[in-house]
Amino acid sequence: MKKLKQKLRDRERICGMHVCLTEPSISEMCGGLGYDFLWIDTEHTAIDYQTLLYHLMGAKAGGTETLVRIPWNDPIMAKRVLEMGPDGIIIPTVNTAEELDAAMRATLYPPYGIRGFGPIRAVRYGLEDANTYIEASREDMVRCVQIESKQAVENLRDMAKNPYVDCFIFGPCDLSGSIGELNQVFQEHTSSLIDEAVSILKEAGKSIGISTGSSDPEVLTYWHEKGINVISAGSDYVHIMEGAQRELKTIREIQCAGE
Repeated sequence: MKKLKQKLRDRERICGMHVCLTEPSISEMCGGLGYDFLWIDTEHTAIDYQTLLYHLMGAKAGGTETLVRIPWNDPIMAKRVLEMGPDGIIIPTVNTAEELDAAMRATLYPPYGIRGFGPIRAVRYGLEDANTYIEASREDMVRCVQIESKQAVENLRDMAKNPYVDCFIFGPCDLSGSIGELNQVFQEHTSSLIDEAVSILKEAGKSIGISTGSSDPEVLTYWHEKGINVISAGSDYVHIMEGAQRELKTIREIQCAGE
């Protein structure tokens, strides 16, 4: 079966979901559904390092690859997560080619980068050869960055030249906020910026992603028709709330019909 890394390099249509809650069995359950990846979020959630480790174990048991979003473009934050052995990393709010180079160097061992050496779960607690991992991690790790500002779009042509990035992922809400229209994701200004960025990334031969909390078919169709091939949509809490609301509505309708 083709790995996520190769799917991204081949610009295949890929789907994932966001994991935001702290219960690791969520990753085990959803890992068995057939997603291409689980996006485990440590930027906007209460997931701490220990909980993240359990989520990674759960996703592996479920059979799905993992991408972990760290809170910021910071080499220390990246290092500690990478030692746990996720399949890839997502780095938010990357705005310039220089910031992107720093982000990639944080994921690479010398002489290609500055990542300090100390993998634990990443080498299966010593069962895998460390030297083999040093070489393999450069080739096998999935590296994604988020485009979340007008500045990033303006610098994207240079950023897209970086050979290590597997996918550029839009954060549309923050992108809209960067032009003073926070959460106006579907308005003309943000839409035009995304169209401009998609054109640049297609020309560069890069996979293009979107992160959306919505599970609305119309919203997902909108992003698909923009030319985006990697869609990470919905989340554990969204699915719980939608299912609970639907069930409650059904029960109320049945009860009212029986009166």
